[in-house]
Amino acid sequence: MTPDVGARPLWRGRALAVVGILLCAFSLRSAVASLSPLIDQISAEFPLSPTVLGLIGTAPPVCFAIFGLATPQLERRLGLERVTVIALGAIAAGLVLRGFSVDAVTLLLTTALIFAGVGMGNILLPPLVKKHFPDRLGLMMTLYTTAMSLSTFLPPLVAVPVADAASWRVSLGVWGVFAIAGVIPWIIMLVRERGAVAAVGVAPIRDDLAGAGELDPVVLSTGPIAVVPTSSRIFARLARLPLAWSLAIVFGTSSTMAYVSFAWLPSIVTDLAGVSAATAGLLLSLFAFMGLPASLLVPVLVVRFQATRPLFIVAAVSGIVGVAGLLFWANEVTVWLWITLFGIVGAMFPLALVLISIRARTPESAVALSSFVQSAGYIMAAAFPFTIGLLHDATDAWTVPLLVIVAVLVVSIPFGIIAGRRRTVEDEWEQRHGSW
Repeated sequence: MTPDVGARPLWRGRALAVVGILLCAFSLRSAVASLSPLIDQISAEFPLSPTVLGLIGTAPPVCFAIFGLATPQLERRLGLERVTVIALGAIAAGLVLRGFSVDAVTLLLTTALIFAGVGMGNILLPPLVKKHFPDRLGLMMTLYTTAMSLSTFLPPLVAVPVADAASWRVSLGVWGVFAIAGVIPWIIMLVRERGAVAAVGVAPIRDDLAGAGELDPVVLSTGPIAVVPTSSRIFARLARLPLAWSLAIVFGTSSTMAYVSFAWLPSIVTDLAGVSAATAGLLLSLFAFMGLPASLLVPVLVVRFQATRPLFIVAAVSGIVGVAGLLFWANEVTVWLWITLFGIVGAMFPLALVLISIRARTPESAVALSSFVQSAGYIMAAAFPFTIGLLHDATDAWTVPLLVIVAVLVVSIPFGIIAGRRRTVEDEWEQRHGSW
């Protein structure tokens, strides 16, 4: 990436924001990845039907889509930091309460509470970075996507050992510590802001005034910037653009692979390769770990070398080969190769985030594009964990569910090629409809 112009040291005057953003990012994925390796232990205490497991697997993208659409309204009323506190509070409460689940219903309800908070956090992180680090956008994007990758592969790595040493309840609830810790920096910042406002006797700048005639969204070298709210007019225009829909398909494919894997991969490798529950957790961790180098390399390869299409094709083809290997040649040895190859689809996630940033000219259209792509992508992803569960329940095998996963990857390839066009959504609109 090109270096940020006029950048100041990352920690100077904003250490709390750095810590708050990284802890928030870490909390967004740990809740998802910590459950599936423990399904067998939970099922030994109370029954979990395939339908319930399918609903739990579907809960993340459904909540992300619903609360992702609702979050901008809350943010306009309360401000970014206050809504961030609400989101992290919901995640922390859900994680702790999930450890006290007594049946499938309470497990599902507490999981939904967690993902309501995560759905808000998904939308809040990009504008938080933009507001507090306008001079360090590239660096902070790399840091927070890396934190998300770490929180994706660590939970399944330790979930079963912690459950064996303590209990599955402790193993589920321990991740709430990070969400609770993540609330503290934002509360301190809000208290300081309130004190500063009281001291000078003026009202704070509200994010929702930007772009409404009261403020210009300028970058301040010594402080945060006002975040431009999503324009409904821009959002409606995006729905008419193939580029926007292609980005949504890329993001939706990435989310589908992730949440199907979080819900079913331990069961798939246990049944097809005959591995133990602990090994299945390690394999899920391996799948998630493959996203870590991607989060570091993909932004550089896209921005410097315009490698969008090769990256997407490599990710899709690797995923297809990995699934085919699971279908036709899975055992306790080869399963590690197939999961490694399948894990390369994780490159689609940072790829989609980078494309959202560079496929728009202005902050306003970038926020609108982010909301459109994430909402549409999560709606797409919501159907598949539940569908995979139903297909497995109906066929009592993994062949048809895995073929569906292959079909999703194959269908996504032309959309990935369209998303690789070197143009912005404004360029595409102007070419088709005139002035943006």
